[in-house]
Order: sequence, then C-alpha cells, then structure tokens
Amino acid sequence: MPWPSRKRDKGAVADKKEPDAKIAKTEEETSDKEEEEKSAKPPAGSSKSGWKNWKKTKESESGGEESKITYCHWLLKSEPESRLEKGVDVKFSVDDLKAQPNQTTCWDGVRNYQARNFLRAMKIGQQAFFYHSNCKEPGIVAIVKIVKEAYPDHTQFDQKDPHYDSTSRKENPKWSMVDVQFVRMTKRFIPLSEIKAHHLAHKADGGPLKDMMLFTRQRLSIQPLTQEQFDFVLSLEEEKPH
Repeated sequence: MPWPSRKRDKGAVADKKEPDAKIAKTEEETSDKEEEEKSAKPPAGSSKSGWKNWKKTKESESGGEESKITYCHWLLKSEPESRLEKGVDVKFSVDDLKAQPNQTTCWDGVRNYQARNFLRAMKIGQQAFFYHSNCKEPGIVAIVKIVKEAYPDHTQFDQKDPHYDSTSRKENPKWSMVDVQFVRMTKRFIPLSEIKAHHLAHKADGGPLKDMMLFTRQRLSIQPLTQEQFDFVLSLEEEKPH
C-alpha cells in the first residue's frame, strides 16, 4: 500500500528555522501552463570546483581541472513531523523509509512542474540527500539512491488521496514518481543553518554552494545538485558541528 505523500503541493513551504527567509512567490504566481512549458532539463548553473581547504583537496585529486557543470545528485525534502493535508497525515521521516520493505519507497505526490521534471531527469544509481523539512530543525539526515526511474504517480488518480488531480488522464499522466532506497544515515545531522552559512560565504568568495537551489528556489521539494555541491555538503559530515 502506498504511504502518505512526501511532497508539498505546488512547492515546499520554507523551512521554519531558516533565519530571515524570504519566501519566493514564483511558484504560487506562475500558472500551470507557464510551468509546464519550462524545459524538462535541469537548469544551467555555475559552480566552482571547491572552496578553501576543500577546494585544494579536490584540485589535488583532479589535477586542478574543473568539471563540466551537470546535475547528477539530488536533494529530496520530506516532512518528519505530523501534518494533516485533507485529513491525511503526510509525515514521512527517514525512519519511516527505513521501516519500508527493502527500505525502498516510491516518491509520490509531487505537484509542481519543475520538481516533476527533476524527477523525470533522475537516473538509476544516482544518490540524493534525504532532507527533513518544515520541522523544528531542518537539515540533511541520510543518503538515498534512485532505484527506479520516473513512472506515472498513482496518487494523481486516487480520489481519496490529498493529491488527486482530476485533470490528469491515465492515457497521458501529468505527474511522475521514482523509487528510492535508503543507503545510509549521514555521519551526523547537517542542519540548514550550517549549510546556509557556507552558502553565504560562497556567495561572497566563490564556491560550490553559491547557487545552491536550497536557497535560490527554497520552495522546491525536489532539487538538483552538482557533483561539487554534493561532495562539499558530504564533506561537512566529517567536521565537528558548529
């Protein structure tokens, strides 16, 4: 049986603990037609190969060459605390994922065109951060991997599901989902506040997190990461909490 959807309808709500968050209105004000016309490909961005000591390490490993900018990793937001949506609790934490058969789940309920397009761009074997969102202390808790590429999201046809879409047709489904599997917990919890501190430093001095979508499109529940962004955030688990 499918479990409660993990996404936020029309984009995720800004995290409660992000200081001075300015909630973008783009997703609310952009019409479905305009969003649907956006490219299905992840957007172009810019990122340098590293920052400070992390940069020196990565340059040593790669001979100083910068990689091409591609999105090959992901960040998936999910709500670990109970919240009712149309009478259904949409809570789904990493512990809920670990409790599933084979620690695998379908990532259903996404109802934003750009987030859907990111789902459709995912490839088997790619890794993603499992991010606890809209909670007392948001942040990254685990790593998952894509084990099944995009296929029609069954919840769009279920009238009892809070994310039922009466305009979607089985012969031409609007919404997709993927299957993800738990890989491991991060060595420590990596809070949003810590990631944001690096993001602000990278904006000022240059670095892989300067264009991270967690801050430029914070309402999206599905977000792409470059290899450099993924590697930098992953390196934080080796550092002592700030």
